[in-house]
Amino acid sequence: MRDSFRMQMEKQLEGIGISLDSGKLEQFFQYYEMLIEKNKVMNLTAITEEKEVITKHFVDSLSLVKVLPDLQKGKAFRIMDVGTGGGFPGIPLKIAFPACRITLLDSLNKRVKFLEEVCGALELKDIDAVHGRAEDFGRDGAWREQYDLAVSRAVANLSTLSEYCLPFVKKGGAFISYKSGEVEEEVKAAEHAVEILGGRVKEVYPFLLPGTEMKRSFVWIQKERSTPKKYPRKAGLPSKEPLM
Repeated sequence: MRDSFRMQMEKQLEGIGISLDSGKLEQFFQYYEMLIEKNKVMNLTAITEEKEVITKHFVDSLSLVKVLPDLQKGKAFRIMDVGTGGGFPGIPLKIAFPACRITLLDSLNKRVKFLEEVCGALELKDIDAVHGRAEDFGRDGAWREQYDLAVSRAVANLSTLSEYCLPFVKKGGAFISYKSGEVEEEVKAAEHAVEILGGRVKEVYPFLLPGTEMKRSFVWIQKERSTPKKYPRKAGLPSKEPLM
């Protein structure tokens, strides 16, 4: 592990109140190297510079502790990461908080194969990468309403993301959406869709990424009732025709 990587990670993690041992920092460095190498042959991320990957992928993913401090207490949340892409936020959460049991869901099989390689190389346990669409998995009883928490950094409006994610969450759990920029209008526009899906917008937590002026927000959606069986709708509809 390069000294520059270790020092940057430690500095950035301090900004969100996390301290990781050398073994976990080494796992993050190995993940970074695999990400950059694989990115040469397939599109995993537009962000490749070391400092930016640390800030915008790793630390951003781990910022979940701001709203879920029980992560640092070793609570074994079962988490579904919808549209995980290059593994964010699921793999960083697994490295830092190994008690969590995590499913990484992505619609592109090539990405899923890469995620499996990373989990194998880092010897991560109780984490699975699965290939499929949220609309299909969310209707399957093996996955539906089985998770304490659904998370997503995917770029989509909150109504669409809620239809993708809330069906996975058990009653009493939560869907927490990672958002950038101003989100007030988007949240307000999604409130009715969230209610239809059995949820309620509990709170919006704005923050700045450490050492930057980048505005981020967590939108916490509490699951209060079972999602009606007709949701999620068939593949493609949640994005083409978001619930209003």
